[in-house]
Amino acid sequence: MTEITKIPLVDLQLQHAAIEDEVRDGFDRVLASGAYILGPEVDAFEAEFSAYCGIGHVVGVGNGTDALELALRAGRIGPGDDVIVPVNTYVATAEAVLRSGASLRLVDCDENFLIDPAATAAALGPRVRAIIGVHLYGQAAPMETLRDLAGNDVLLVEDAAQSQGALRHGSRAGSLGDIAGTSFYPGKNLGAYGDAGAVMTDSAELAERVRMMRNHGGVRRYEHNLIGVNSRLDGLQAVVLRAKLARLDGWNQWRRDAAAVYDDLVADLPDVRAPRVVAGNEHVFHLYVIRVPRRDLVVNRLNAVGIGASVHYPAPVHLLPAFAFLGQGIGEFPVAESLAGEIMSLPIYPGISRGQQEHIVDELRRAIEA
Repeated sequence: MTEITKIPLVDLQLQHAAIEDEVRDGFDRVLASGAYILGPEVDAFEAEFSAYCGIGHVVGVGNGTDALELALRAGRIGPGDDVIVPVNTYVATAEAVLRSGASLRLVDCDENFLIDPAATAAALGPRVRAIIGVHLYGQAAPMETLRDLAGNDVLLVEDAAQSQGALRHGSRAGSLGDIAGTSFYPGKNLGAYGDAGAVMTDSAELAERVRMMRNHGGVRRYEHNLIGVNSRLDGLQAVVLRAKLARLDGWNQWRRDAAAVYDDLVADLPDVRAPRVVAGNEHVFHLYVIRVPRRDLVVNRLNAVGIGASVHYPAPVHLLPAFAFLGQGIGEFPVAESLAGEIMSLPIYPGISRGQQEHIVDELRRAIEA
C-alpha cells in the first residue's frame, strides 16, 4: 500500500487534471478572439450559471468582495443605512458593507455556525436597510426566516461564496434572496484560476445596475451613467468556470460522501463534535468543520505530520483589529466567540480517498489524546 504523506486542505491539481484539455481548448478560443475582458465566454458562463442556479440574471465580476459591494450598491444601500451581518463570517462580508458606505450591525450566529434569526430580530431597527445571510461552510442560511423578520422593505442579500450548488428547500443558494454575491476564488466549490465572482438576482433592474457599475458605470464604451468600478470577469476565467460548472454536481456529491465518511470516523471520538446539516438544507461541504478542545494544539499537531488542517475563522469580525472602531469587545457575541476557540477544518475535496480520511482521523485521535 502506498504510504500516505502530506494531505492538503484542498487539492486543486485533481480538479485541473480533470479539465485540463477542455481548458486548453477554451484558452485557445479566447486567445484567438482577443476577447480577454467580458466577451462571449463570459456571456456563455453567465447564461449557464443562471440556468444552474434557477435565477434570472448572473453578472460576472472581478471577485467575491466586489460582488457583495455591488449587490448592496445596486440595491441603493449606502451612507446612513445599517446592514445586518453575522459576526461569524470571512472579513470580506463586513468589508463589502463598509465599502458601500453603509454601517455594520453585527449579530451572533447559532450552534450551526449560521446567522441567528433571534439575534437578527433583536437588531432590526429603522436604519436597517439590508440583511446579509451568509451561507457558511457549504450550507444555506435560513433566508425565508430572515425574509419573514425583515419584510419586503429590507434588501435581503446572500453571501453565497461558500455554497455553489447548495440547496435550501429545493432552491439553489444564490436564488433565495433579492440579490446574491459569490466568489470563484480557486479553492471554492466552483473556483476559477484566479480571482473572480458574480452577482445573481431575479431583478432585471438590479442586474442592469450591476452590469453598469462593474464597467465604470456603463454598458457601452465612454457612456458612464453611474459611478462605477472596474470589476469585470475575464474570458480566461470564464473558460475555467464553464468547465468546472459542468462537473459541479458530481464534485459536490463527492464532498457529501466524504463528509459522511468523516461523520462515521469521528463518531467514537468523545471530544469531537461533527457538523450538523440543518433541516431543509443540502450541504455541499465547502469545508468540513468540527469542534474540538485545545484546538490550536490539535491543528498544530496535524500540520506537523503533513495534514492541512486549518481554522475558519480564528476570530469573529468584531475582534479583528481592523474593526476595533466598532467598540465591541469580548463577550458581545458569546456563541461566535465560543465557536472561534473550538472550530477547525479537516481536508475535504473531490478526489480525497477513504484511506486518506482514515489516516487524518487516526492522526486527529493521536493529537487529541496527546
